[in-house]
Amino acid sequence: MADKPLTGKVALVAGATRGAGRQIAVQLGAAGATVYATGRSTRARRSEMDRPETIEETAEMVTAAGGTGIAVAVDHLESDQVAALVRKIDDEQGRLDVLVNDVWGGDPLATWHKPVWDQPLDKGFRLLRLAIDTHITTAHHAMPLLIRNPGGLVVEMGDGTTAYNEVNYRLSVFYDLAKVSVNRLAYAWSKELAGHGGTSVALTPGWLRSEMMLDGFGVTEDNWLDGAKNEPHFAISESPAFVGRAVAALAADPDKARWNGRSTSSGELAQVYGFTDLDGSQPDAWRYLVEVQDPGKPADVSGYR
Repeated sequence: MADKPLTGKVALVAGATRGAGRQIAVQLGAAGATVYATGRSTRARRSEMDRPETIEETAEMVTAAGGTGIAVAVDHLESDQVAALVRKIDDEQGRLDVLVNDVWGGDPLATWHKPVWDQPLDKGFRLLRLAIDTHITTAHHAMPLLIRNPGGLVVEMGDGTTAYNEVNYRLSVFYDLAKVSVNRLAYAWSKELAGHGGTSVALTPGWLRSEMMLDGFGVTEDNWLDGAKNEPHFAISESPAFVGRAVAALAADPDKARWNGRSTSSGELAQVYGFTDLDGSQPDAWRYLVEVQDPGKPADVSGYR
């Protein structure tokens, strides 16, 4: 039991098809949890992301890691589908201990580094719906089950801590608004959950080596450091397992309420809980960005992983 502190706990990872969501589900499973992995990409049908990863694969990885993985195809913009998902969890488990809002899906819609007058409004508003409305819809339906027992945890997954996003413009108005909003949602949930013994946290990975990122750099997880030959700062990047271990550590912490309303990162939590990335390092990407990359200094991850 010591190495599986989440045995008997039930988690919902909304947006678990790939990237951070997939490994959050896997690492919760490695800690013993039953994990419902949801998304739109299945073996029968791809989402508009048009990627090969599926929720069935994620669920199988959860089970292989030592938990119980359950794949459920859900479009989290559809309220009826989310309501049915929560009824299924209630019927099958009678509880929900961890909710991870990781739905994103905006990459095919994003237009980077262009002013608002050069942005297609239909795609921009669709991005906001996928990034924000899905999180609110899922919280609306799932939180009544989560608060049935004290100690529940909500994790809002974003890109950038609140402090970083307050002083840095994030690529385009729609992406910027999406990522700022997710952090604010975590703060809102912290106020609403506090009286029910629940905890809400905004969490960001660092430079994430998602499947899409690895493809973009032409590398695999086995030789990822080769990507730093073209972009030296890529050396600070982290595998999705790192942020997955961050969520598992939060969920297993009996004193997790100390994080309620906070915005944090995988790198910060690694220093608190002691977990590492797959290579045994503890990359602190957001501190690196502020102290090295943003000021234009030469890439040097010494002291940052």
